[in-house]
Amino acid sequence: MWPPGCAFLSQYTHHHLVAFLLTFFSYVLLHASRKTFSNVKVSISAQWTPSTQNTSFFPGETWEENKLFADSEEATLFLGALDTIFLFSYAVGLYISGVIGDRLDLRYVLSTGLCGSAIVEFLFGTLTEWLQFYNVYFYCSLWVLNGLLQSAVWPCVVAVMGNWFGKSGRGFVFGLWSACASVGNILGAFLASSVLKHGYEYAFLVTSVVQFAGGVVVFFGLLTSPKEVGLCDSSATGLMSVERDADSHQPLMSDDEEVDEDVVCDGGYYSIQQQDEEPVSQSQAIGFCQAFCLPGVLPYSLAYACLKLVNYSFFFWLPFYLSNNFGWKEAQADRLSVWYDVGGIIGGTVQGLISDFLGKRAPVLSVSLLLAMGSLVGYSHSPNDQVINGVLLATTGFLIGGPSNMISSAISADLGRQDALQGSQEALATVTGIVDGTGSIGAAGGQYLVSLIESKLGWMWVFYFFILMTGFSIVFIIPLIISEVRTMCRDRQARTHQL
Repeated sequence: MWPPGCAFLSQYTHHHLVAFLLTFFSYVLLHASRKTFSNVKVSISAQWTPSTQNTSFFPGETWEENKLFADSEEATLFLGALDTIFLFSYAVGLYISGVIGDRLDLRYVLSTGLCGSAIVEFLFGTLTEWLQFYNVYFYCSLWVLNGLLQSAVWPCVVAVMGNWFGKSGRGFVFGLWSACASVGNILGAFLASSVLKHGYEYAFLVTSVVQFAGGVVVFFGLLTSPKEVGLCDSSATGLMSVERDADSHQPLMSDDEEVDEDVVCDGGYYSIQQQDEEPVSQSQAIGFCQAFCLPGVLPYSLAYACLKLVNYSFFFWLPFYLSNNFGWKEAQADRLSVWYDVGGIIGGTVQGLISDFLGKRAPVLSVSLLLAMGSLVGYSHSPNDQVINGVLLATTGFLIGGPSNMISSAISADLGRQDALQGSQEALATVTGIVDGTGSIGAAGGQYLVSLIESKLGWMWVFYFFILMTGFSIVFIIPLIISEVRTMCRDRQARTHQL
């Protein structure tokens, strides 16, 4: 017997578990490889610039030929530019990767993104160092390609999860599954720190090999839809009409299909019966501009652009900041940085539960982001103590990473299934792409600004910039906050009158 709150778990099979784990670890491996780049920035900067440390490895004249930048300040600016290049290409890829995934087999697109990105990272971080080949244009070209390849992964894993898990229990399942990015950050930090003493090229080597192996496993092991094994497709009740096998690559929430058969589920499997009645006309998927104009999409997209800028700045620059500002060893900084992700995992789960209990998202977000502004002030004055720094990091991750996870997952799903759609469910992928793509554009512009502000004004002004962006994320959703608070007050008054 299942506990009352978990009775929905009885409808799932081992196929659901395999789909959950493969999609979860696909994005874990992808984020682990991203985290590697941020964790080895200090080592890369030292290798690209002349220093007394490097002369012990290379003759002075040889190093002068290979040096990429005159000093560490120029190297830091270029590292920020690479982050910006990656995020811009990633944002552009997000807008188009969903279209590709809708038209090709999700398994092919997902495995191509994972394996292709792994090859690019091996070329960028490992092969160039082994060959002593340093070239700005080559690095930029590889990072553009890496952003485009990685953008194919997120829409695919979300689509596969949507195919396997219906509305019943989706909040719990997706809430647990959305920790994949933070788990990937933690895994990447530990993988990189464990081999960094041998050289940063081995950090790229380990993560790229593991990611490529994951792509191979996905290619041979992932089932993108329950009907591939004769199971009923997931929906609100776990029973719905199933598309033809030839259409297994159709959009995640597609309603625009010809229904010539009835599907009868028996013990979780289905049989097909001929249908005598004329098929009911289904609503078509809304267009990109229509999705952008849906209520709440634009405010949350703009808010997420500001919030993802801050969240990804911690992601890309935190190990560099800890090592540069406090003088801690790079491996120590890598391990300490994981506490931000731990806070984000807990924050997303707790705040998601609170918003489910209240039935409203915006008020929970606003309170968390207001507190986050205070936590940023506190963290900017953190003493040179790893324990205190870790506690402040976890708190900041709870208050910033939690709302970021909510907007990219639960709130995007809410926006994609609102009443204004008038029954059309095909807006989910489009709305998710708009929100996440807009957030990535904001994050892309922010990474270069972070490196520029740090080089000209120092780290304290970087934190002032973070506080300003967090404030803007609240400003953009003020109308939604007011509307939802009024609704909560009216509901409470109605319940009071009933009593």
